[in-house]
Formats: sequence, structure tokens, C-alpha cells
Amino acid sequence: MATIQIDPYIFFKGECREAMEFYKGIFGGELTIQKYSESGDQPELKEHPDWVMHGLLDGDVRIMASDTEKASDKAAKIDLSLSGDDADKLHKYFDGLAEGGKVQFPLEKQFWGDIFGMLTDKYGIEWMVNITEKS
Repeated sequence: MATIQIDPYIFFKGECREAMEFYKGIFGGELTIQKYSESGDQPELKEHPDWVMHGLLDGDVRIMASDTEKASDKAAKIDLSLSGDDADKLHKYFDGLAEGGKVQFPLEKQFWGDIFGMLTDKYGIEWMVNITEKS
């Protein structure tokens, strides 16, 4: 059976490696980084050879990212949402992402029955975490 997935791709201005290592520390998985200096002839190569041309964190959570001058000073208006029924793991993820960031809504039981929280991490990326009860 064929599968299709959607993977978030986050753009940074020089903080990509640091951010991806931060996310790896939270989510685990394998992190692969390719710098512009390894890529041949890219516009960023001349000014920022050590910037990340492509980063991939692949594990329970899959995130792709790169550095570019085209990135906005703040993250574009998109939230990343983590959800599932592994409450311990999702609480750990929430707490890790909140480190150095700002919690808008702490993880709390909501009227729809799930535990939900929202935060902005220290890189300006907005996250939602929804924990459902195991069936």
C-alpha cells in the first residue's frame, strides 16, 4: 500500500544547526546536516558556507530545515502539532520545547476530553500538543 506524508520544513537565518540539535535532544532520532559548503554553487555559499543547506531529523518526529536569507525574522504563521496517546512522551516533548521558550497554555485537561497545551519555542516556532486517552 502506498503512503503519503507531510513533513514540516522550517527555515532559519543561521540558527538551523542549533535548532535541529535542540529538537534532536527533545525528540531523539537521527540528525543529518548538509552545509552550503558541501553543496556546490548555491547563493548562500559565498556569504554563509557553514549555514545548513538541508537538515533532517528522522525518528518518532520528522522535521526538515535549512538556513536561508529568505527566512522571515519570525516564523511564518504556522503551528506544528504533536498528538497521540503516549502521555509520558508528549509531556516530555512539551517540557523540552518549552525550555527557553514561552508557554501560552500549559498542558491541561480540556472540555473536549484531551490534555492540550500551546507554546512558542526559543526559535519562535509555535507548537500545539494534544494528548488523547488510550483506547
